[in-house]
Amino acid sequence: MLDGLLDPRRWQITFDSMGSFWEGFGFTLQVVVAGLAISLVLGTILGVFSTTRSRVLRAISRVYVEFFQNTPLPVQVFFYYMAGPRVLQAILHTPSPVRLSSFAIGAVGVGLYHAAYIAEVIRTGIEAVPRGQMEAALSQGFSRVQAYRYVILPQTFKVILPPLCNQALNLVKNTSVLALIAGGDLMYNADNFVSTYGYLQGYIMACVLYFIICFPLAMLVQWLEKRSKERPRAKVIPGITPEPVKEA
Repeated sequence: MLDGLLDPRRWQITFDSMGSFWEGFGFTLQVVVAGLAISLVLGTILGVFSTTRSRVLRAISRVYVEFFQNTPLPVQVFFYYMAGPRVLQAILHTPSPVRLSSFAIGAVGVGLYHAAYIAEVIRTGIEAVPRGQMEAALSQGFSRVQAYRYVILPQTFKVILPPLCNQALNLVKNTSVLALIAGGDLMYNADNFVSTYGYLQGYIMACVLYFIICFPLAMLVQWLEKRSKERPRAKVIPGITPEPVKEA
């Protein structure tokens, strides 16, 4: 086993096949970016819903979070792959099922799944800020949007940043489920290589390329955490605080 992993000929074949690995690497990056955008936008909305006084909005958020957190991601991806085209056919009234690209399935799959976890992160961060902060901001003339932007969210930054970035890292690794539907991602191309040659070097190379994606994110987390501990500078809020006077 160890001799095979150290066999120079196998590694040479692996390096000669790097084109397919880089192709899967690029595809995985595209899915990651789109999935993060979906999960952040939807997760933030659901997180805010869960902290409102409206029972309906809180119920919508709770049902969504419980459903996606308590069902496996591979099952969800298979559902999008098998049922998605027919659902779109019924909605769009097309004569045949609407085919979904593997990119769309991957982005929507990991995006909707991680939105449930990000919603909980956002909810926890907002609830960590004392309620009196919002009331105090409104009494000082802030609009609700300004209160969130300049008072509430800056205080939640230190709380939500580590788990939020951890969700981003988990999202990157969860894109590997696309291999189950021949999605063309990094894991799928690694599987093809190993199936063709029988060399485990393909999986080792996949691990290295996933590491290339995740390690900079981990370093970014540490940098942002360090920066968040620095003393914040005073901000000028349009319509609320006066502009600083420039010396002649």
